[in-house]
Amino acid sequence: MGNKCLGTWGTRGQAEVYYLKNGVMEVKMRRWIPVLLIAALSLVISSCSPNKASQNDGGEAAQAAVEKQVARTTPTCPVTQPPDPPFTPPEPYSAPLKGEFWYGSPALWTSLPLEAAWRDLPYGGTGYSQKVFWWRQGYDWKAEPEPNLTVTGKRLDGEALPLVASKATNAFASDIGSAMLVGVDIPTAGCWEITGKIGEQNLSFVILVVGP
Repeated sequence: MGNKCLGTWGTRGQAEVYYLKNGVMEVKMRRWIPVLLIAALSLVISSCSPNKASQNDGGEAAQAAVEKQVARTTPTCPVTQPPDPPFTPPEPYSAPLKGEFWYGSPALWTSLPLEAAWRDLPYGGTGYSQKVFWWRQGYDWKAEPEPNLTVTGKRLDGEALPLVASKATNAFASDIGSAMLVGVDIPTAGCWEITGKIGEQNLSFVILVVGP
């Protein structure tokens, strides 16, 4: 069977020529690719290629949506941060507990979590329960089993009943030394300002209480 010309495509006599040879189609190219073919290919490529500006706009919109959602679900809480320089209590106290930092002054200080949040607290009939340890220079847990320390608390980011605090008692362990201990019940999750007072000395801190 001979070659059979099926047709041509192009301009000015320079074209692709399609032949059917022994039942198989062949394409024979002339010396240059037609301008119209290049234009057609460019059009197809440009229509299939993603628009970079559109991609950027879409990514920025998605990021903005995420940030907006975070802003809606994360309360604004001016939590207490580690002081700079760090507070170092007087001897015999030294390094803070793991994952916590000392906060206050030699007259009254406490230990707070570095993440500035209390999580996974047990919940009872009056709220989330937590034990708060306090220290002051010269305190002796044996000589003063019921220190004159009072603790109060209020929610900053919404309405809630006041914090309920127990009477202060004494505590001692090798890692905390001689300390004062107060149990607190926090009615709701949220941003809480807690204040300890002993004599004329006050110490306040802000912490985020995270619910389930």
